[in-house]
Amino acid sequence: MRKRLSKEELINGVLGGDTITLSRAITLIESALLSDRELSEEVLNAILPKTGKSIRIGITGVPGVGKSTFIESFGSYLCEQGHKVAVLAIDPSSQKTSGSILGDKTRMEKLAHHPNAFIRPSPTGTSLGGVANKTRETMLLCEAAGFDVILIETVGVGQSETAVKGMVDFFLLLMLAGAGDELQGIKKGIMEMADGIAITKADGENVKPSKQAKNAYQNALHLFPASESGWYPKVLTCSALASDGLNSVWDMINEYKNKLESNGYFDQQRRNQNVDWMNESIERKLLQTFYNNEQVKAVLPQLKKKVKNGLITPQAAALELFKLTGD
Repeated sequence: MRKRLSKEELINGVLGGDTITLSRAITLIESALLSDRELSEEVLNAILPKTGKSIRIGITGVPGVGKSTFIESFGSYLCEQGHKVAVLAIDPSSQKTSGSILGDKTRMEKLAHHPNAFIRPSPTGTSLGGVANKTRETMLLCEAAGFDVILIETVGVGQSETAVKGMVDFFLLLMLAGAGDELQGIKKGIMEMADGIAITKADGENVKPSKQAKNAYQNALHLFPASESGWYPKVLTCSALASDGLNSVWDMINEYKNKLESNGYFDQQRRNQNVDWMNESIERKLLQTFYNNEQVKAVLPQLKKKVKNGLITPQAAALELFKLTGD
């Protein structure tokens, strides 16, 4: 059994950029043990002044779009430019077994071996939104360890992907060309959230369809109301396999960052995200407290059975449980 690291060892290791200590610190914040949660809070508070200096990029896309291939090529490109890149790859947990594949390092083998890269697969668990419960905390630890680009790969496209948008600076949507009517293949809500769209696999015979898809998406984006930030989303084409167009994607992200920093929206967005994070933490803590209540645990199975058999309404059952907690 490995020796438990002290608070000082964790803090110094993370701030020193030691990826082994960083991994152990992330494991600590993902732990459900009360002692681990208390220690992780102390570590996070200590490293907080060294956070916030990265560009946080959320990456999502339709099934088959090649998110992992894109992230490996894009991450490798950034590493070669001298950036330190942390990839937080979220693996979907099974709703039946709570198991998770966690195979992202295998899928991104080239990037995983780059000295400037760090890949951390994490299970979503019971979290909604295509992200893990502790993604934000993991992001802060990576920033404190010196990573200046954070890439968050999400489970996939869905309405709950707003959770990703709520924790990143730039939300990149990956799309495919030549898969029927492109505009029917994605929900309007995701399009509205995107700060940029990249048409992937734009190589070989796909070059022409990709350009056509680019024009279609660009026209569609003009129908949406203007962003509060003043930024107008762009549509680009790229090929991860040919490493083509990756520089244009990075240029677009930097243009976005420069514009929002100049008008003050960049910092304002991060401050708002921190308040949202606090609110979500409160809601999660309230749920934990409620379900850990001994009286609730004793009565809940019986009430569930009554609701299932139609002997009591769900609302009445919920009210009965709240009365047990004094609410």
